[in-house]
Amino acid sequence: MAQDKTIQCADCGTDFTFSASEQEFFASKGFTNEPKRCPTCRQSRKQTRGGSGAGNSGGPRQMFPAVCAACGKETQVPFEPRNGRPVYCSDCFAKSKSAY
Repeated sequence: MAQDKTIQCADCGTDFTFSASEQEFFASKGFTNEPKRCPTCRQSRKQTRGGSGAGNSGGPRQMFPAVCAACGKETQVPFEPRNGRPVYCSDCFAKSKSAY
């Protein structure tokens, strides 16, 4: 059975407890590493990075202009188009996905 561990925060240097129940939760999620930051610094880092999850900034995405390779319609995409790679509008992209 897991026991509480004391870990030093990588950001602020204070000691915090990694409880047995937190260890079980981490293991149930498949996490193999212990936390490096105390709960306060983890929360602060989440807010600074602007997210509640991976890649989710919570703010508006940067969009790039593009021309759909299928229908020729001007559109906006959330990535920078590269030469030689087709880009599709949302309608044509959805159609291509449903074909599989």
